[in-house]
Amino acid sequence: MGATLCATFLIYCGMCALGKAPDMGRVKHNQFFGLFMARYLIWLISPVENLLLGRVSPNTITALSLAMCGACAVAVGLGELGAGVWLFSVAGILDIVDGRLARRLNRTTESGALFDSVSDRWGELFVFAGYAWYLRDSVWLLAVMGAIGGSMMVSYTRARAEGLKVELSGGLMQRAERVFVVVTGTMLAAWVTLSNSPTAFADGTTILGGTMAVVGITSTGTAISRWIMAYRVLAKRDAARFAAAPIVTTAAEPIVAKPEPVRSPEIFAPVPKSLVRTPEAQAV
Repeated sequence: MGATLCATFLIYCGMCALGKAPDMGRVKHNQFFGLFMARYLIWLISPVENLLLGRVSPNTITALSLAMCGACAVAVGLGELGAGVWLFSVAGILDIVDGRLARRLNRTTESGALFDSVSDRWGELFVFAGYAWYLRDSVWLLAVMGAIGGSMMVSYTRARAEGLKVELSGGLMQRAERVFVVVTGTMLAAWVTLSNSPTAFADGTTILGGTMAVVGITSTGTAISRWIMAYRVLAKRDAARFAAAPIVTTAAEPIVAKPEPVRSPEIFAPVPKSLVRTPEAQAV
């Protein structure tokens, strides 16, 4: 897999150097990969995208991506790291393809967006659960827990901010970066564990744990930076709203003490009913 990626990357670089870079149109990119790497990735998966165009619905592709994440969790949990690399890579590619197909087919819907976002979160939980099971007997289990928490908070912070009409799209460790780091680290760990070294398993465990630690630390940093960014935007918005709104003050009404009603003292105590004689009793 690594040799294939290197070969295709060299071919793409050669095409760009010769001035024959493929026209990928408008490509979304982020801080980690940049525009060049984003275009290379889209060029790399374009055959898959063209093959599925018009044949499979975007929601079906999203469901396949989720299933691949679940299969990756099972493979990693059973120690099949190589299979886990392939399965998670395919899941990541399908996660890119579903949105691009929806846009090309002009079938972007709110229900599809919800299905895609929730599936991404479940898919990550599945994958991290597999790594947690693989590292359950080592201290690196804490790194997996950190990766789970950081990844979920990155997505939650963005969703909560967008619910308050604040756009958050930046950050070092988003979903695509997490997939890349996890796949790269797992590929290296799988290669190390296949060696004949007596410490192969321990070294592979250390690589996987370090990968989870990197994902956890960078994801937490991304979540915190988004939190601060959204808070500043909302604080400025609140300050502007309060500055524009007129200040209305109302005078406090004086509290008037109401006098207690005067009760006349009773001269005679009330006669008990048992002592009152009715006419019938008097006749007897």
